[in-house]
Parts: sequence; C-alpha cells; structure tokens
Amino acid sequence: MRKFYIATAIPYVNDKPHLGHALLHLYGDVLARYRRQLGDDVLFSAGTDEHGGKVAEAAAKAGLPPKQFVDEISAKFREGLKKLEISNDRFIRTTDAGHEQRAQLIWKALAADIYKKAYVGMYCVGCEEFKTEAYVKETNGICPLHNRPYEKIQEENYFFALGKYAIKIKDAIEKDQYRIIPKSRKNEILAVIGEGLQDISISRPKDKIGWGIAVPGDPTQTMYVWFEALMNYISVIGYPEHPDFKKYWPADMQVIGKDILRFHAAVWPGMLLGLGLALPKALYVHGFVTSGGKKMSKTLGNVVDPLDIVDKYGVEAFRYFFLRHIPSYSDGDFTWEMMEAAYNNELADQLGNAISRSAAMIAKYQNGLIGDIPSPEHDVAAYSRAIDNCRFDKALDVVWEQVKGLNQYIDEAKPWEIANPPAGGKDEVHLREVLATIVANLIEIAALLVPFMPDTANKINQVFGSGILKPLPGSLFPKHQVPKPQAKAA
Repeated sequence: MRKFYIATAIPYVNDKPHLGHALLHLYGDVLARYRRQLGDDVLFSAGTDEHGGKVAEAAAKAGLPPKQFVDEISAKFREGLKKLEISNDRFIRTTDAGHEQRAQLIWKALAADIYKKAYVGMYCVGCEEFKTEAYVKETNGICPLHNRPYEKIQEENYFFALGKYAIKIKDAIEKDQYRIIPKSRKNEILAVIGEGLQDISISRPKDKIGWGIAVPGDPTQTMYVWFEALMNYISVIGYPEHPDFKKYWPADMQVIGKDILRFHAAVWPGMLLGLGLALPKALYVHGFVTSGGKKMSKTLGNVVDPLDIVDKYGVEAFRYFFLRHIPSYSDGDFTWEMMEAAYNNELADQLGNAISRSAAMIAKYQNGLIGDIPSPEHDVAAYSRAIDNCRFDKALDVVWEQVKGLNQYIDEAKPWEIANPPAGGKDEVHLREVLATIVANLIEIAALLVPFMPDTANKINQVFGSGILKPLPGSLFPKHQVPKPQAKAA
C-alpha cells in the first residue's frame, strides 16, 4: 500500500467554527476518501491551534481561564467535524502534552538557526503577526482583517534564520518539488520570496504573551504561536522517533486557506530545511467564502453558521454545494437562495429523480431483478485529474454530466414504452438491457460520489445492490435484487 498523509491547517480557537473552516476540512476529507478508494494507506490529520495572544484575549473577554476556554471551543470544532462527516484519523490540539513536549524538541533541534536580538516592529494581535513597514503604510496603520491599529512592539526576542534558506525554498517551489496549488498562489509566494525573506521573530516575552509554550532554557520567553503551530504537522505523527513519523513524513498534501500562505510556503519549509527534513510534496491553497458577495462579519450581520445549513438541508447537500459551487481555485459566494436552487434543481430533480424512477421501474417491470450489468463505458480520467489537481468543483462537474446524461438516456430509451408497447410484443431482452445500463450508470455515479457525498453513494449502492464502490467499476454482480421503492414508475 502506498502511504498518503494529508494535513489540514489547524484553526485558531478564539471563536467558534465558521464556513472557511468547514471548507478547509471538506477539501481534506475528499482527498482522504478518494485515496482510500484507491487503496492507499491514508493518514488524515486535523486539529486546533490553541495558544497565543489572540486566544488569551478571547478567553479574557469570555471571563474564562485560557485552558477552559480552549477546551470548550476545541470541542465545538470536533463536533463540527463529526457533523460534516469529516473522516480525519487524528485530531491534534496544540495544548496536548505530547505536542508541547515535541515542540520543545523541535526548537532544540533548530538551535543552530536560532538567535536572540532586540527588535522593534508593528504587530497585529488579530493576525498574530508582525507587519512590514510597507504593509503598515499601505493599510494606514489599521489591520483591514481585524479593524484594529497595529501595536508598536520593542522587545528582545528569539529569531529564526529564515533568510539563509530563501534560495532553497524558491528553487523547490519553482521546480514543483514543493508543489503549490493553484499556480496563482505559487506565483504569489514566489513574488514574496523574490522580495527577500527576512529572519523572523519566533518568541514573545512571557510577561506579554504568557499563554503558550515556554522557550527551552529560557522561561522568560514564549514561543511565537505561528512558529509553534506549524510544528503540529510533524508532532501529530510523533517527530522525531515514532514509527508513524518515519512512515508518513513527508506530507503528501497540506490544505490551507489563502491568508496563511506565507507561513506554510516560506516559514514552514525553512523550518523543515533547518531540521534536515523533506518538504511536503504539495500544498493546496483555497479561497474564502463570502455571503451575498460581501465578506462575512458580525457587524454586517451576514455571518452564516455552517451547522445551520446542515440542519436545514442535511450534510450531503452541504458537502455538495460547497464542493461544487464554491470555486476550488478562487473565492466563492454563498446565499440561501443559491443553496435552495442547488438542492431542488440538482440534487432532487436530477440525481434524486434518476434514482427514484430507475428503482421504481425495475421493481415494476422486473420484480426488482436485474440481469448482467455491463461495465460503464465513461472515461473518468478527467475526474481523476481534477481531484489530483484539487479541482473539486471540476470533478463534480464530471459526475453531474453523467447524472444529466443518465436522465437523458432514460427519457430517450423510454423503458415504460418498451414494457408496454402500444402494438404489443414486449421486448423483454431489450428492456433488461436498458434497465441494466441504467443501473450500471447509477453504480458508477455512486462510486464517483464516494469522496464527495459518501452517504448518498452508499444509499445508491444499497438500493441497486452492487456492493462495490470503486472509482472504476468493472464487472458487477449479476442478477441482484433491487429493493422495492416507495416511488411509482414513470
């Protein structure tokens, strides 16, 4: 079995999960389910980032000790993953004792690239990031993401010698040894690296940021949350000694949002090079979800809770909409009207209708029995390429072309007329062939839907009795029984 390690970014727990987090985990889940279908040995990791000033600030606002606060919010993330049927194998919290211990081991292993110096810079607590002078000037001294002024910080911190690895990082990205998907994000980070990678501050004084992991050998300093959080990708698999680390690293795919590209495509590779470790094979960078064409914000009152959508339409419809109707390579928009249209016009009228009337005709005309099922003749190479390139929307487009094609075939073949010809002389052989072809297509559609809509795929498979869910179904079981449906034949 080929190993395939997928790691999603670990969201901050300063607030409850939102649509961006749902999208992040959906993408990771599709990759994991698809690779399991192919027979790979998959390890899929998710988790929560629980240290730093932003989290401590949110805890204080909630009137809770930081640990109690992060326990409660992290639990909401776990609940959300279950509700979205995310199939992660691991869930890491950066407050886990194992992560904290391994983070200190990583710091020590990077000692040759770490030094201490005085520093003056502009810092955004919301971003947990120092900003360049040019960026501060461009944004008029106020963070556009958090609508708060930057803080001028003058202190003595530890630094990581990121600059020394700039050429190696750039070379790896340019040659796709560290593949950045999509290409627009690859070009974006290459432009950042081209401007020069500066050494970065990786600690804060404990008296200013106390909620975090202590710097080894210096209890007056706390690890910078972004430096420490990135370590989760190897701490979760037991760096440096655990067999899982030796088996699964390097990651085959990391999934992140576009706002944290620099940390993952510049800082993280530098840390790995400093540790003497291989870089991840690929990094998929997704966009944002807007609401009615506007950025979601509590001020505008347009924040949409992903679980509200699930409660109204179900998890399968949620997965379908966000995987097909949110562009995989750019930002996308959500409205309740768009969701309603996709639910009624595509899921119910197209897929649901094909399933229900097919099952009803088989039950009515053949007592639920289907003879030899032919192997589907569709070329699904485009589907596979789309998933390999993280074009989840395009992969579902391929599936839906088959759904629409199946409905067209049913309308043109008219099994009901073959079963009840006006002039008599029912052609039993032709009817069996038509209905078997319909079933073959439904079983293939189910197989292609496994990574995206696993419950729907299983239900189709149960109704039409194949017992097989593979990306490319071959010869299937003959003469299986189709359960009698409630719907009537067309």
